[in-house]
Amino acid sequence: MIAHLRGRLIAKHPNQAIVEAAGVGYDVNITIPTFTHLPALGSEVALHIHTHVREDTIALYGFLRSEEKQLFEKLLIVSGIGPKLAITILSGIAISDMVGAIRSSDFARLTKIPGIGRKTAERMCVELRDKLEGFGAPQPVVSHSAVEEDVISALTNLGFQRALSEKAVERAVQSAGRENFDAIFRLALGSLSK
Repeated sequence: MIAHLRGRLIAKHPNQAIVEAAGVGYDVNITIPTFTHLPALGSEVALHIHTHVREDTIALYGFLRSEEKQLFEKLLIVSGIGPKLAITILSGIAISDMVGAIRSSDFARLTKIPGIGRKTAERMCVELRDKLEGFGAPQPVVSHSAVEEDVISALTNLGFQRALSEKAVERAVQSAGRENFDAIFRLALGSLSK
């Protein structure tokens, strides 16, 4: 599969670029942000490529930034989102805005993107919320003691989301101290079960 493409840019449009490499012109689907930052025609360009293969088609999707390619591939795991809709999504909203909307379940913000209805926005939030570490704004780093980490691990093993487990543990530590596993676990579990 093609994962990276470097060559001479011979054509560019808001949703397409043609890159000539070793005498072959590759037709690449691109996002608006990638189009905006492409160099002048005739210049050398390097694109991160996602190769999408179906029974009747092989399509290339190209991105100037690897982060955009990775987010495109994350979008493809959401039920109901194919490559064309994923390109539309990445063209319709900035990465940091989309990541923030997914993390906060801001359906109103997501449904402003062409092609995204309420159900698709809900699926995006549910299926991607915990898979976007490293995208958009950096997550604050919070250090936990070994006991706190054990409690967080126990709670996530019970099916609670890590972010919710961390907040519950932080609240429990205020009254139970930082070193009593049983007390922290009971308080955190009690607050999550409400």
